[in-house]
Amino acid sequence: MNSWLILFFAGLFEVSWAVGLKFTQGFTKVLPSILTIAGMIFSFIFLSIALKKLPLSVAYAVWTGIGIAGTSILGVIVFQEALSISKIIFVGFIVIGIIGLRLNQ
Repeated sequence: MNSWLILFFAGLFEVSWAVGLKFTQGFTKVLPSILTIAGMIFSFIFLSIALKKLPLSVAYAVWTGIGIAGTSILGVIVFQEALSISKIIFVGFIVIGIIGLRLNQ
């Protein structure tokens, strides 16, 4: 499987566990806690597989960038967090950075 696709899945699992943390209520809710921990495990497994072929500096930046963008979007949609023009612009910069890193490889 393509290392970039594996890294993308690692990023999606990062989003899942980051959002899941909100639902665990400090790990006091059993099912959300189990799902969050599973998301963490899968995120790290996929990231470690992607790192076999991708440079650490690029892979880690893309992984965290997917996490930032995904949690920002879901924060607004799921948790009704405030959305501002500056938030859109700066998350957009992160997405542009991810695309730039991918195109540079």
